[in-house]
Amino acid sequence: MLSRRGRFIVLEGPDKSGKSTQARLLARHLRRQGRRFIHTREPGGTTLAESVRRVLLDPQHQVDPLAELFLYEASRAQHTREKILPALKSGSWVLCERYSLATLAYQGHARGLSLPMIRTLDRIATGGLRPDLTIVLDIPESEFASRDRARKLDRLERESLAFRRRVREGYRRLARRRRGCVLINGRRPLAEVHEEIVRRVDDLRR
Repeated sequence: MLSRRGRFIVLEGPDKSGKSTQARLLARHLRRQGRRFIHTREPGGTTLAESVRRVLLDPQHQVDPLAELFLYEASRAQHTREKILPALKSGSWVLCERYSLATLAYQGHARGLSLPMIRTLDRIATGGLRPDLTIVLDIPESEFASRDRARKLDRLERESLAFRRRVREGYRRLARRRRGCVLINGRRPLAEVHEEIVRRVDDLRR
């Protein structure tokens, strides 16, 4: 893995947990601080990776779990090498919506694929890159239906309640065991969640 000087922050959580909203608020905070950073997402972040994203989330596709895993890791390999590592090496911070933990939660805990296999593939795809801070927003799977009803559901969002339950439990287990990972109650008021995220991020500078 290339040496790096910037900080790598990842926001994680089940679908509709508020990741994108909190990422936008955190980006605004970093901008006000005068921090040099990029805001990106997974799957996606580059032209190739965004193309893979469209395939992965298209509800018209039926994707085998193993094929799904390989597509996510291929997207991550491109994203990491084309965008994330160059930014970190230049001294910029990177704010990313989802990264490796999502694959362990969705394809591992929810799909039932081997966690050791996923970790091996992910280590190859990322070159061993790990976030400095991973924030997991936790919401009960029962809240999914009450959030953002206007938007059409993508392929993963159309999964069953049992699937969403496994995703949430996977995230909770991973967050408790993974170094540099913080579990935050995403049911609290928007401002309270933002304030806690800001405190955690500001601690990285100390």
